[in-house]
Amino acid sequence: MSVSDTRLAQLGVRFAELEARLASGTLEGEAFVTASRDYAELEPVARVAAEIVSMREELASLQKLDDPDPEMRALADEEVARIKSELPEAERKLAIAMLPRDAADSRPAMLEIRAGTGGDEAALFAADLYRMYERFAAEQGWKVEMISANASDIGGFKEVVANVSGTGVFAKLKFESGVHRVQRVPVTESGGRIHTSAATVAVLPEPSEVDVQIEDKDLKIDIYRASGAGGQHVNTTDSAVRITHLPTDIVVTCQDERSQHKNKAKAMQVLRARLYEKMRDEAQGAEAEARKAMVGSGDRSERIRTYNFPQGRVTDHRINLTLHRLPEILEGPGLGELVDALIAEDEAKRLAAMDA
Repeated sequence: MSVSDTRLAQLGVRFAELEARLASGTLEGEAFVTASRDYAELEPVARVAAEIVSMREELASLQKLDDPDPEMRALADEEVARIKSELPEAERKLAIAMLPRDAADSRPAMLEIRAGTGGDEAALFAADLYRMYERFAAEQGWKVEMISANASDIGGFKEVVANVSGTGVFAKLKFESGVHRVQRVPVTESGGRIHTSAATVAVLPEPSEVDVQIEDKDLKIDIYRASGAGGQHVNTTDSAVRITHLPTDIVVTCQDERSQHKNKAKAMQVLRARLYEKMRDEAQGAEAEARKAMVGSGDRSERIRTYNFPQGRVTDHRINLTLHRLPEILEGPGLGELVDALIAEDEAKRLAAMDA
């Protein structure tokens, strides 16, 4: 997909103007934050655009060269061949950089993992997935804050919710939503038989209070005593919070903090994310089929990946990619290859759709 010289020039002018505004020192507060965000989004696009402009100018200059020296002519021909071979890839990079972005890509995310079929083994697998994302986040320089957790009796998670903050969190994690399946011999299995269990993952972009406004009249808030591990306060303090959003029947609970106020704040954080995702789904309803044709719909009912312990492999069913590096993937760093492959597949399909 080639971009016109006029469009490249417009990109260069826009980036130069934005750079000048930031360098002027006159921007403050929200204006500075907005300009900085725009600069961060435009900078990689402008960099590739400038590279293409330079390559095209050099190519035009070399093609006009009329040197009688055979050696100089041969060198020029070599440069022309090199630029012509490299230019299509640079133009493809620019086309990808110019693809419409999900407005939520730069946001932090709410990560929700729930044990599915498989009982205690599914809960242990949910804990494995949570640790995998924690370690991957550390590799990316992100921060993970556990919001709530419902532990199983043998050390797994029936459910765990965490906030992941940092640069480009939702853009990298959004394709993780779906059913993750594990095939292995459970620690509770004495006969050595391989079992199949599952856990669901949901990655929701975290909105600001401006994005989702919640009225008090739409909430039913119940306060009760926390249960489970947590210290002496568990049985003596009414600190656990359950919030029901009446118009949608979405229910969120949080009991991990000793403070009722902190539990309410965290529950509201999760509720806001779920309402924002509901709003996004409704807004994108007309595009649902198109999105399913990409890497995947992100629906939690969709089986997306299998972790096979006996064979040491992980298979992502949406892009038919199998990696025989299961331990490295579960340790976090190896997950990056899967994430990058999913993003690349999504970009390639969107480019093809634009060309069609």
